Amino acid sequence: MRIERLLLVLPLAAALLLPKAALGAKGEDTYRQLELFARVLYYVENNYVEPVDDQQLVYGAIKGMLETLDPHTVFMPPDQFKEMKIDTQGEWGGLGIEIARKNDVITVVAPIDDTPAARAGVRPGDQILAIDGESTKNMELGQAVKKMRGPAGKKVTLTVMREGFTQAREIAIIRDHIRIISVEGALFGGIGHIKVKNFQERTDAYLRKELDRLRQLNGGKELRGLVLDLRNNPGGLLDQAVAVSDRFLEGELTIVTTKGRGERNIHEEKSKDRDTEKDYPIVVLVNGGSASASEIVAGALQDHERAVVMGVPTFGKGSVQTVIELEDGSGLKLTIARYYTPRGRSIQEKGITPDFVVDDDPNAAAKPESVREKDLRRHFKAEDGGEASELLRGPPQMPSWDATEKVGDLQLKVALNYLHGLSGRREGRNTAKAR
Repeated sequence: MRIERLLLVLPLAAALLLPKAALGAKGEDTYRQLELFARVLYYVENNYVEPVDDQQLVYGAIKGMLETLDPHTVFMPPDQFKEMKIDTQGEWGGLGIEIARKNDVITVVAPIDDTPAARAGVRPGDQILAIDGESTKNMELGQAVKKMRGPAGKKVTLTVMREGFTQAREIAIIRDHIRIISVEGALFGGIGHIKVKNFQERTDAYLRKELDRLRQLNGGKELRGLVLDLRNNPGGLLDQAVAVSDRFLEGELTIVTTKGRGERNIHEEKSKDRDTEKDYPIVVLVNGGSASASEIVAGALQDHERAVVMGVPTFGKGSVQTVIELEDGSGLKLTIARYYTPRGRSIQEKGITPDFVVDDDPNAAAKPESVREKDLRRHFKAEDGGEASELLRGPPQMPSWDATEKVGDLQLKVALNYLHGLSGRREGRNTAKAR
């Protein structure tokens, strides 16, 4: 029978194999609902005006079921699941855009640095109305990603609407081989700047190598300070966020707590007292494109007062997903927990509030707000409780550092000046002690 085949596809339908008496009250309700679903499937398969694809019916049913849950719980057919695994490995052919759905419109969260999209002028907040002439209205995010990815050298045309445009414009972008080395750095007068683009399989290893490289550039001496740049970092693997946080925390300190369904599903990740960086001052730079794993790192270093957080409030994704590979090569990304910073803060909807708010360009005209968690349909609501940071406008007054005059990035310049001032004060104190 068709129902027997359905049992092999939908795990919940295994309840149909049990006697009703063994299911209990809730189980009986589940049985009745699955019986209803099987009946509808039977009618569609046998009476619909045209032949139907059984797999597409089941996939559609699963997607419809998950559409009632939060926006980060999704079903991925085999081709989309393959693309997701490529993401975590950091190599693919495409444009280099992070997207989300805002007000039912596919919207750019952030272009990834040094990718075709960034070079073509795609901006956070851009609305993608069409891809190669095909409207994105009612298009699933996975389908949009699939259309933008493909062999390097091929052109993709995005129809984009932006704040300030009188009408939509087309942006032609040539796909390239996107290989994201998730960490890159530079040295400014003994102060390091490390940009972490996302959290992939080897992010912490890349970070360690980059820190060692900057020390070599600094004549083998320890860094005077570090700007850890998490702007437009959409997140990624939880274990890598924990490892990066651990690198800067001494002793066994809580990094993040995840709380799932029931008391048995509460887990606390702590730092390990080894391979810890020296206690130089750190500034973490964040913005509205800093999400998920980025917020875990910023929250951990902020709560333990290991770093000062600068920039603007972050995305506000305070949930954890697990990825389950299914028998036919498809995948399920399922929200299994909320996460909390060491002080017990849930940043869901709220994001991480910087210790000092520094806009990227305070003199520019008003810009559209970036897409954030609170803008997504069916997102979890914020929880009360936990200690919030005090919101300060602008960084503390520090002397300007002439060496950063050539830095065009205002937020980075402010962070470097701040660390230069702290470093100068430390050196002054050390000189006084020596005398």
